[in-house]
Amino acid sequence: MFNPTRDQARQFLFDSWKKHLEGMPQTDLEMMAVDVMGLHPEYHDFLSNPDKFLDKDFSPEMGDTNPFLHLMMHLSIREQISIDQPKGVKRYHQELSLKYGSVHDAEHAVMDCLGEMIWHAQRYGSQPDPEIYLSCLAGKVA
Repeated sequence: MFNPTRDQARQFLFDSWKKHLEGMPQTDLEMMAVDVMGLHPEYHDFLSNPDKFLDKDFSPEMGDTNPFLHLMMHLSIREQISIDQPKGVKRYHQELSLKYGSVHDAEHAVMDCLGEMIWHAQRYGSQPDPEIYLSCLAGKVA
């Protein structure tokens, strides 16, 4: 799943959650996703209702938080940390985990920086710049 559509990414989360609830075998990625989902019980209703939420748009302008985007960002961050890409993200995550006292809270801090990098790329029509990401992380650690 290198470049899934929005619906494919959501379906992956729905399927992973369903397998978890039914005690079915899961892939490593599905188990990682379920681990993240377990940290967010506020999203369990969304995950249990694919017919209702597969096509739902979440508008930040209306104060909506997109639970699927949030969960997928957690997964992206965990993958980045596992391979230390961009170089240094693993160290920053470790430092933020110590600073905040929790891996989950550290992931949220990293998520802010990942979001900033993505926003910057979208705003200026450019590729995501890892230097923006790492600079933001450095500021969070300081």
